[in-house]
Amino acid sequence: MKKHFNVLVTRRLHKSALDELEKKCNVFLHNGKIPIPKKNLINKIKDMDGLICHPYDTIDKKVIKNAKNLKVISTFSVGFDHIDIDFAKSLGIKIGYTPEVLTNATAELTIGLILDVLRRISEGDRIIRNKKWNVIFGAYDYTGTEVSGKTIGIIGMGRIGREVAKKTNGLGMNVIYHNRKPVSKSIERKLKAKYVSESVLYKKSDIISLHVPYNNDTHHLMNSKIFKKMKKTSFLINTSRGKIVNEKQLVTALKTKEIQGAGMDVYESEPVHSNSLLLKLENVVLAPHVGSSTNETRQKMSDITVKNLVFALEGKKLLYSV
Repeated sequence: MKKHFNVLVTRRLHKSALDELEKKCNVFLHNGKIPIPKKNLINKIKDMDGLICHPYDTIDKKVIKNAKNLKVISTFSVGFDHIDIDFAKSLGIKIGYTPEVLTNATAELTIGLILDVLRRISEGDRIIRNKKWNVIFGAYDYTGTEVSGKTIGIIGMGRIGREVAKKTNGLGMNVIYHNRKPVSKSIERKLKAKYVSESVLYKKSDIISLHVPYNNDTHHLMNSKIFKKMKKTSFLINTSRGKIVNEKQLVTALKTKEIQGAGMDVYESEPVHSNSLLLKLENVVLAPHVGSSTNETRQKMSDITVKNLVFALEGKKLLYSV
């Protein structure tokens, strides 16, 4: 392929991946404010053949309309709700994403949040750092909750949901799940997982873990009505998409002890605002959207993002196409 394709990259990728891209394309790398300001994006994308974007870049109709030569959008993410997929496809633009490589990393973070919020690890860290650990805790002071023997309800049994089920087996947990349709019996046996209705999952779960994509059907899936159905001793874990949870109603449920706690990696608005009510709650563990943030995963994501883009420009089949 001659080096006559122009590609806009909205944020620096791993050097090896960028080097590979620069062998084949003229790369225009945005080095300024993150995310790239909309005005800059619209201006820079005009003559681009390809775009490498990130989940916090909004690639809407206005942006796409302005990109007269755009042939491919390759996103550095498993989610693609930041892109107007239907409009892009109507113009024949190919969409690449990175689904499989972040499965393990996101599942590991899910387990980390479960252990952290149930055993109150971050809360204890704050106690020590704020110099509030003045006496040795007694037998009934500062008690957490064991995960072994508890029931985890997984909503969404895709790649990540299945990996979470596998890992929670090793922690001695019982797995129930709800999906649009049940997975095969052989997968259920392998994961020791039982399919249940949504209402049964809400009532029976000690921990509910979300692993569904964000769309109109899942917008504010977790809301005050659902929190009322959950056990008062239950915990909510979200490593999927922030807008699946009605954050305001979650805060109310946590403050009124309708549920016991939450572990979150994603939020309705990111970064989390300094006046967010979540910051005032002790029964919440907050991670800064780092589900896929391991050295190993980010390297693989960079490589796949670039390959998706180059393959599309070369007229080849993408590694992962939406």
